[in-house]
Amino acid sequence: MNLLSSNLRYLLFWIAIMISLPVCGKVSLHPIFGNNMVLQQKTEVSIWGKASPAKTISVLTSWDGVKYSDVASSDGSWKLTIKTPEAGGPYTITISDGKELVLSNVMIGEVWVCSGQSNMEMPLEGWGKINNYEQEIAQADFPNIRLLTVEKKTSETPSDEVDLGKGWQVCSPATVGGFSSTAYFFGRDLNRNLKIPIGLINTSWGGTIAEAWTSGESLMAMPDFADEVKKIKANAGSNAGERYRLAVDEWINTVKAKDPGYKQNLPEWASPNFAAEAWKSMVLPNLWEQHGLKDFDGTIWFRRTIIIPDNMAGKDLTLSLGSIDDNELTFFNGEEIGHTEGYQRPRIYKVPAKLVRKGKATIAVRVHDTGGNGGFSGTSDEMRLTARKGESISLAGEWQYHTALNLSELPQFPHNDATNPNRPTLLFNAMINPLAGCAIKGAIWYQGESNASRAYQYRELFPLMIADWRKLWSSDFPFYFVQLASFMKMQADPSESEWAELREAQLKTLSLINTGMAVTIDIGEADDIHPKNKQEVGRRLALIARALSYGEKLTYSGPVYKSYKVEGNKIRIYFDSAERLLPASGDRLKGFALAGPDHKFLWAEAFIDNDTKTITVSCPEIEFPVAVRYGWADNPDCNLVNEAGLPASPFRTDDWRRFSNE
Repeated sequence: MNLLSSNLRYLLFWIAIMISLPVCGKVSLHPIFGNNMVLQQKTEVSIWGKASPAKTISVLTSWDGVKYSDVASSDGSWKLTIKTPEAGGPYTITISDGKELVLSNVMIGEVWVCSGQSNMEMPLEGWGKINNYEQEIAQADFPNIRLLTVEKKTSETPSDEVDLGKGWQVCSPATVGGFSSTAYFFGRDLNRNLKIPIGLINTSWGGTIAEAWTSGESLMAMPDFADEVKKIKANAGSNAGERYRLAVDEWINTVKAKDPGYKQNLPEWASPNFAAEAWKSMVLPNLWEQHGLKDFDGTIWFRRTIIIPDNMAGKDLTLSLGSIDDNELTFFNGEEIGHTEGYQRPRIYKVPAKLVRKGKATIAVRVHDTGGNGGFSGTSDEMRLTARKGESISLAGEWQYHTALNLSELPQFPHNDATNPNRPTLLFNAMINPLAGCAIKGAIWYQGESNASRAYQYRELFPLMIADWRKLWSSDFPFYFVQLASFMKMQADPSESEWAELREAQLKTLSLINTGMAVTIDIGEADDIHPKNKQEVGRRLALIARALSYGEKLTYSGPVYKSYKVEGNKIRIYFDSAERLLPASGDRLKGFALAGPDHKFLWAEAFIDNDTKTITVSCPEIEFPVAVRYGWADNPDCNLVNEAGLPASPFRTDDWRRFSNE
């Protein structure tokens, strides 16, 4: 007994000694600092991290041999500022708290943040597959371009933590394929013309709204968002994941009771024995609005029967359907194999071997669209059934379909507060705020599709977001953005357009200091919200940067509407950014419409007067014109460019819809 007590006292004594000793270990850095990184040239750059409390941290830079030091605070955090030279490298940075950490292959150059939704996220290959992607990837040998991708994450409160995946990557055919194509082509053009290292930080998320990329502090200034911001703050830290799971279960049970595809709570329309001969057919992948279901929002079932060959029978298979708009349940031979909520997310599911039998097999997909476009939005190559050894069956082509429920018949689908990126502040908190201490040259932005239905609100929201970021960085840094490209079916007659209104909101944002806009109205695709010509998007953004940020004497913008005058039965339009005005194709201008006092627009004739750098617009049916519109449609047929071949931004001289019920 006495021996036990003695040993226990001895053990407790040494535990107390160990607890009192300082923690030893190599100093750590914020993940934005690493091998292969690019630091902004000719400025003061902050470097920060963690160490043992009260430890002295030193940083030695190889370009000038200067040593900087700081003492870690009581919580172990430290931060110091170093001076960077003109562009060059490679260099090393040595950080030490007694044990050295060396960062190698560090370049000094220009650092750009690249953000937005799917058209910024869209990679060179994978679900994007830009034009000539195989050749572009094979030729992407640019060791002085460095790539950094911020992994997707949400946070209800501002965070300092960030997941940067593999960290800074040297641009090469092995690293560029999954990177943002718009960002890459922007950086490539800068690197080629400026002859300096370029660092690109891609922080983007497909299908997201601008308010998600804006801080709660700034959004409180907009009444449209104030209540939601307060709610998010109040619920921060609660078990959002469990709330969502219960809400989805309740929603699914409610819908099953209404859905004719279910009988006695079983998915009858997914059964291989169900007779679907009377169903209609649709070629997939496709959005159903473009194939006879223009105004349908709600639930549609799709079915396809395939033949499983001997060499795939009895094996685990991978079913890929590409992206689907919005939510879906997928079945194989009547058994549910997976479901995904959220559009533009790839659907890839395992089909267990026990379901894979030789001969006929039925794949059924129950798609629920909550508004806007609905259906299969991926590519034909993505739709296939694949075995491990590479055997595959294409699933692109003709499917049977049947409508089940109109959206008006259903309760609203619950939002996943735990993972839903489309809530105010959540992406700013998790994917912008952690980058704020990093010195940058500027930002490029490609977003707006998800805000098109609230275009007038975007007139205030977008400039607010830009100002918000600049406040975070304490700098009016350059902010260059892409105006929405043409998309959807062309209209025979002049009509209203939410996408045109969003483009107008973007155009008005040029009133903000140190901004620039790349017009892409001429390189969109009617059937694809993700146009493949990202080379030209990146080039046009780079033209703006080269002119406005780096002082090159070049034309960087197409014609920009300035003002108008009514001259009898004509209206004369004045432009900026146009030494010459001309049609990009043919010998006549297209895309102009004119209206009289009745506010009804008709197609008009437009004539260039390059002596005055103006265009006159007239229409025989309109004696007293009051307004002109150009390129005012989702997918306009318009062709005005300047001497550099850069397209004019769509515009209108009126703004009647804002003050009427039209």
